[in-house]
Amino acid sequence: MGFYQEHDLKVEFSFNRFSARLRYVMQFLPSMKAFFMRASFLAAAGLGLALSAPFAAHAATTPAPHLSETSAPPVAAPYPDTSVAQAQVKDAFALAAKTGRKVLLDFGGNWCPDCKMLSGIFALPDAKAWLDSQFVIVPVNVGRINTNLDLAQKYGVTIKAVPTVIIVTPDGKALNDDGSKALGNARSMSPQAVLDLISEWNSRG
Repeated sequence: MGFYQEHDLKVEFSFNRFSARLRYVMQFLPSMKAFFMRASFLAAAGLGLALSAPFAAHAATTPAPHLSETSAPPVAAPYPDTSVAQAQVKDAFALAAKTGRKVLLDFGGNWCPDCKMLSGIFALPDAKAWLDSQFVIVPVNVGRINTNLDLAQKYGVTIKAVPTVIIVTPDGKALNDDGSKALGNARSMSPQAVLDLISEWNSRG
């Protein structure tokens, strides 16, 4: 076999191999195209979710309403058993994160007259509607100021008297650690004064 004939056979063989490989690649192009389009779509969707996450809906911070009531009846037993506090606080923060509200932690005991009065103010119809629009409220039973105290210490507050109220953002920032004991004399405060103070704390975050 001459040189050129042998060379031509090698060229033809190489060309045939190249053609076969090209046909093999070409038959997968549609599925590869679909794959990359799908991957691009998922990446774009993921980016959209990531960008939208920080802008999740937040409850509009609105000032306290004007209350017509000048007093409120106390609630007899506003605090649940001490054993449920940890779970209730955890659930409250999960709900706050979903709804954009803040968490209002109301530390007290069913033996405390000011605690009962504060709960009575919270239960007034207009007060309750406003509070529920701004906060997830958790009444935390501290017993005789000897249990669940760690829930307040987490925010730099040491409970020595009740009621103690802490307003916390969904990401865990206390807004009124400097005034958490200010509602301790709820019996001598008007419902409007109580809500105005809570409203002022609410406006901080």
